Amino acid sequence: MKSGSQILLECLTLENVRYLFGYPGGAVINIYDELPNHKIKHILVRHEQAAVHAADGYARATGDVGVALVTSGPGATNTVTGLATAYMDSIPLVLFTGQVPTTLIGNDAFQEADIVGITRPCTKHSYLVKDVKDLPRIIKEAFYIANTGRKGPVLVDLPKDIVASKTKNYEYPKDIDLPSYRPNYDCHIGQIRKALTEILNSKKPLVYIGGGVISSNSSEELRKFIQTTNIPITSTLMGLGAFPSNDKLFLGMLGMHGTYKANMAVTDCDILIAIGARFDDRVTGKTDEFAGNAKIIHIDIDPTSISKNVVVDIPIVGDSLIALQKFNALLNTDFSDKIESFHNNIKDWHHKIDEWRDKHKLKYDTESSKVKPQYIIEKIFELTKGKAIIATEVGQNQMWSAQYYTFLNPRTFLTSGGLGTMGYGFPAAIGAQIAFPDKTVIDIAGDGSIQMNIQELATVIQFGLPIKIIILNNNYLGMVRQWQELFFNKNYSETIMEVTPDFVKLAESYGAVGFRCDKKEDVESILRQALETPKPVIVDFRIDREENVYPMVPAGAPLNKMLLV
Repeated sequence: MKSGSQILLECLTLENVRYLFGYPGGAVINIYDELPNHKIKHILVRHEQAAVHAADGYARATGDVGVALVTSGPGATNTVTGLATAYMDSIPLVLFTGQVPTTLIGNDAFQEADIVGITRPCTKHSYLVKDVKDLPRIIKEAFYIANTGRKGPVLVDLPKDIVASKTKNYEYPKDIDLPSYRPNYDCHIGQIRKALTEILNSKKPLVYIGGGVISSNSSEELRKFIQTTNIPITSTLMGLGAFPSNDKLFLGMLGMHGTYKANMAVTDCDILIAIGARFDDRVTGKTDEFAGNAKIIHIDIDPTSISKNVVVDIPIVGDSLIALQKFNALLNTDFSDKIESFHNNIKDWHHKIDEWRDKHKLKYDTESSKVKPQYIIEKIFELTKGKAIIATEVGQNQMWSAQYYTFLNPRTFLTSGGLGTMGYGFPAAIGAQIAFPDKTVIDIAGDGSIQMNIQELATVIQFGLPIKIIILNNNYLGMVRQWQELFFNKNYSETIMEVTPDFVKLAESYGAVGFRCDKKEDVESILRQALETPKPVIVDFRIDREENVYPMVPAGAPLNKMLLV
């Protein structure tokens, strides 16, 4: 006979789960009692939101499913922001929540919450386990659903009597058969041929990639496609790292804070090849004028994303990896005789893009004596040579990181894109550092965001995680203040952070190392010290308080109407 707790942990082991991010409580005490008997390492966080963000960061950095465990009631409800973050960005994770005994469900029992109902809008699927015999099947299905199709979080709610009860020996399913859930991976070859014909007949083509390229592990095939076709490429925030940012064909990020050349190229292209992207509002600006001169090809595994925000001309439903493999195979065979003439046809397009590149580069006041955040980001890249894993919080710190750090490889940029979750970066960095203990992991934060999960300093000290927290401190909620400056007559209503902690003393109080920098000439040396310190570090950079993120497309404006420095 085996208990539900034993079955749960044995099934997680069969799913090759190595780490479990969690926080104990009464409803899951049986699971925690059983946990020491298994090889799964538990990472004790200090808040349940951080458990889910850490599992999310682990998933983004590795490509594996992240797993978290919390108790019932407030433990479960504290995870909702983490679930919504993962759901918006299509991140595979499985969350196990404790629940009151089945006999008490609906009775307003102590620490009862209908977490299945609460999280329906922000999970791919939710389960309430009602019989211990169903537990192995449900776990198998949860991991399958989380990590297939358009990936995302799955919740499994575990009543206390279910994990305590026992059953005879069980079998963990080898295969899954869900008739109502069968994601399509293979792409229609006719659509691939049609798309290639249009591409090779175009004169101003542009590739636009999103996080789906990283999720599908198709970066190498993407690079082959770009090298063969010589087509310029731009990326969403979530796609950064899928294609080397230092490649001459890369135009940088597009959208609200995208580069001038990327936004102008989108506006003027005659064919747009969207791969693993969903045309969200921060990318498109005014949708009526987004790629208004172009035929649009859209490759995505989620059929509901196609023509959802922008009507496309050639839909290709399927996995980005398989689609790009088919594109590359046809380019090397049936379409190989057309590549040279295509290269000649797009020479003028490249010249035009070079003009945009030279006209408005990303820039800031390099002569200023003040500490500029852009300079800090550039120095971080220079010192790490692009080999670090960068997590960010949300706001100006996030956009400066996206603009000024040169991402060379996929799964090295962890950031909350769709939901824009302040407090995400630090626990996400924990997940990445757990996965890659020998890599440099850096959380680039604002003084507002970092305080939302600052308690996780205890977690990094307990587990010896040498994460570096770089705070771009302007004593403002910077991005909101920027909007107030530009569009609300500098009415800085409730964005001035009048009281902030001494971050150096705060770091030291937890047992970490703290540095403060308020001089431009000290930036590099302090960064070197931080990176060479084999312990968790906070660096409090006192940056130019009213520095803004540019370019910027005002809300509702088309991409070619940017505010520039």
